[in-house]
Amino acid sequence: MANILITGATGTIGEVLTTHLKKNHKLTLVDIDFSDSDKELVDGTTTKELDLSVLDNWNGLLNGVDYVIQLAGDPSPDAEFYDSLLDLNYKIPHNLYLEASKNESIKRIIFASSIHAVDAYLQNVQVATNDPVRPADLYGVSKVYLEGLASHYAFTAGLESIGLRIGDFKGDDLPALATPDAMSNYLSGKDMCHLVDCCLTATLKEPFLLVNGISNNTFPRLDIDQARVDIGYQPQDDGFKLLGYFKKNE
Repeated sequence: MANILITGATGTIGEVLTTHLKKNHKLTLVDIDFSDSDKELVDGTTTKELDLSVLDNWNGLLNGVDYVIQLAGDPSPDAEFYDSLLDLNYKIPHNLYLEASKNESIKRIIFASSIHAVDAYLQNVQVATNDPVRPADLYGVSKVYLEGLASHYAFTAGLESIGLRIGDFKGDDLPALATPDAMSNYLSGKDMCHLVDCCLTATLKEPFLLVNGISNNTFPRLDIDQARVDIGYQPQDDGFKLLGYFKKNE
């Protein structure tokens, strides 16, 4: 059983991971407000209401923590720099890595990057993690910053990180998969949980690793071969088959 801290725990990914991880791990959930959270969901966990963009609020927060799952931030591709990105997508990661680099208990940070870091590639291009970044919006730019920040602390301070370039994750809201493009980006809840399990147990060759996070889609937008090899990721779901796309188009 590991001590895991999840930032941005009230978001869609945070709720799915909380349900999955609390069965085998001790969880500390952090977000700015838990008043609307499902009481059954957070039962058995420790919750802390904190504005993580304020550096002082990190004092002592990481003590005794083994792993951090960094989900906090504005997830909107329409987010603007001064409206929300500066505080949520720049200051929070900065504060996390600054404090984690001083804390000897932290074994690894797993952070949510996004397909938006490379979404300016044409839709018929399958993107690997070693392809140059090509963000299509300022939200994607903030994820490129997070990837660079994690790499900096990995190779200068030895702070291990795995970044997940997450595709189209809406839990298991299959009706949202309205187009082939969306299905090619699909990441199911089950595969998301498996991906994080792999990140918690993988042995890294270097202190920083970036992997793509989508399901085993018939026509994948992102190349997940590296994730299969480096962390043992074996996704089971397929956005096209789950939505019955082939039957509809026979």
